[in-house]
Amino acid sequence: TAQRYPAKYDIFLSHASEDKTAIARPLYEALVAAGISVWFDEAVLKLGHSLRRKIDEGLARCNYGIIIISPSFLSKEWPQRELDGLVALEVQSGKTKILPIWHDIDRDALLQRSPVLADRLAGKSTEGIPALVQKILAAVRD
Repeated sequence: TAQRYPAKYDIFLSHASEDKTAIARPLYEALVAAGISVWFDEAVLKLGHSLRRKIDEGLARCNYGIIIISPSFLSKEWPQRELDGLVALEVQSGKTKILPIWHDIDRDALLQRSPVLADRLAGKSTEGIPALVQKILAAVRD
């Protein structure tokens, strides 16, 4: 039987594959445990899927996007495209949609790469998963 996915997700989790083990997967698991529905590539993408189409579908179905900003994120094409999609949704809705988490990067380094992202209030992976989950729950349940 085909797996059923929700029509709407609370959160789209955007990350570079290099950050999956350290932060993305543990954060995904903690959010799901807290009752949040999360679009996470590992859980949704299957062999043979069109990556672009599935990501577009995921972005369109999500209320918020968590972006794990790291040196790897900033150097890769796919995460940047996901971010572009989230920014477009944010502009269209006029509501905050992007919840950044900084991982292995500080404000100065981010300012040099993306001043727009550096200006946003962000969580930091050093705070630990439970603290990040609480911040995310507060944002999505506002």
